[in-house]
Amino acid sequence: MSFTGPFEDRFAIRELMEHYADAVMQRDAASWSEVWAEDATWSLPEFEGLEWFEGKHAIVEGWKASMGDYPGLIYIATPGAINVDGDEATARTYTSEIFPGPDGGTLRVRGQYNDKLRKYHGRWLFTSRLYKTLRTDPS
Repeated sequence: MSFTGPFEDRFAIRELMEHYADAVMQRDAASWSEVWAEDATWSLPEFEGLEWFEGKHAIVEGWKASMGDYPGLIYIATPGAINVDGDEATARTYTSEIFPGPDGGTLRVRGQYNDKLRKYHGRWLFTSRLYKTLRTDPS
């Protein structure tokens, strides 16, 4: 089953995914940093320079540095699965991104995050996000 565990927790995790996406769209590093646990990891192994970050500070600094490569980015996140087990959860998040490509065209990228989360003092945070590209279409 794609969605298991208490509704309240699954809803809070969905809002965390939406918080992440909104912070990307707003290019708001302070807001984006609020979704991460202190000991989290973030990995985009297909993208040079973004292969692996460990710790909230390194993750946020890596994100801030990378955002300059994606002017005009449109970013949407949709949950595909959320499975809660006590104060831990796993999730799958599908992403849809549109941004100007290096050749002047527009790129449309569909991706997937495999997520791990933990509840800290009643609040869900990402402890691990591993990204992979599912499809890239130039237009």
